[in-house]
Amino acid sequence: MNANKRLSISHKQLIASAKDFANELTSHNVIEKDLNKQTQISQEHIDNNKAVRDILLQRGVRPEALPPSEDVKKLERRLDSDEKKASKGTK
Repeated sequence: MNANKRLSISHKQLIASAKDFANELTSHNVIEKDLNKQTQISQEHIDNNKAVRDILLQRGVRPEALPPSEDVKKLERRLDSDEKKASKGTK
């Protein structure tokens, strides 16, 4: 496995772990804080996601700057190809 592939997998794992951590914090706090209204739980989830994002940013990780997964790149290429084929068919 080449270094770029390993790095891509590492990025995916990092983001998945961050999302999982935020979800676990929410689950924990729903019980600890006795949250039972949807608005309270939603706000807790938003707050936890913001806190996890802040941690990532403090550590130099900008999720939106991470490279897209290979599947997204393949999809973009396929859409480009389909658009080219469609435009040739309409001429």
